Amino acid sequence: MPHLRLSLQNEDGEPRAIAATSLAAEDAIALLTSAEIAGSQLVPWGSNYTFAVLLETADGSEQVAIYKPQAGERPLWDFPDGTLYLREVAAYELSRLLGWEIVAPTVVREGPHGVGSLQLFIDAEDESSEESSFWRKRHVDIEKIVLFDFITNNADRKMGHCLRDRSGRVWGIDHGLTFNVAPRLRTVLWQFTNATISKVLQDDLFAIWAEWSTVETTLGTYLDQDELDMLRLRIERFINDPVYPPLNPEWNVPYGW
Repeated sequence: MPHLRLSLQNEDGEPRAIAATSLAAEDAIALLTSAEIAGSQLVPWGSNYTFAVLLETADGSEQVAIYKPQAGERPLWDFPDGTLYLREVAAYELSRLLGWEIVAPTVVREGPHGVGSLQLFIDAEDESSEESSFWRKRHVDIEKIVLFDFITNNADRKMGHCLRDRSGRVWGIDHGLTFNVAPRLRTVLWQFTNATISKVLQDDLFAIWAEWSTVETTLGTYLDQDELDMLRLRIERFINDPVYPPLNPEWNVPYGW
C-alpha cells in the first residue's frame, strides 16, 4: 500500500483533500463507507495503533481519515477487550443525536488491518498561546464537549483531544475510552465546575431522553445494555440537577495531559 504523507496539501501547496467540515454528514458517511483506502501511514503516538489513511473516490476526490483497527487496541483492565473502536462510533452517533456535531463523522469499516473505526480527519489550527487561552473560556461550544464528556464518562479528555478547525469550529477527538459503567471521567476542562448547564444544552439532553428508544436503537449496535442504562442515568442526573459537579485533582486529570 503506498506511503501516505500526513498533509492535506500537495507539493505545490495546493489543497489535496476535501475539508471535513465542507461535507454534509450524509456525504461524509458515504465517503467513509465506500471510498477506496489508497494509502496508509502509522500515526506515531498513542497507546493504540492509529493510522492516517487516504480515501479516494471514483471521481478522483481525496480525503484523509483516521483509522483505528480493533486489532491494534491494547487490552485494558477497565474496558472490555476489542470494543474501543465501537465506542468511537457510538460517540459520533450520540453527538449527532444531540445535534451538537462535535465528533467528526465516524463509521465501522474494514481496513488494511481488519475491522475498526474510520473517522474524517480534522485539519486543526496549530497550537498557540491564543489557542490555549481559548480552551479556558466558558464558551457554549466548549461546554458541549464538557457536558458530552460527563454523560459519556470520558476517561481521556486531554488538551490534544480538543481541536478547532480553520473555520473556528470546535471538535473533540479520541473517544475510545467512553461509556464505561463505572466512574472514569478524566479531563483538562475544569472551568465549568459548579456552574449551571446552559439552558439550550439542558433542552438538548431532555430531547434525547424523551426519545430514548431512538438512542437505544442507534447506540445498541456499539454498546451493551448496561452501558446504555448508565448513559441514561447520567443524562437523567443532569436533567434533574443541571449543575456540573466538583472534580477531584487526584483523579479527574488525565494521564499525560
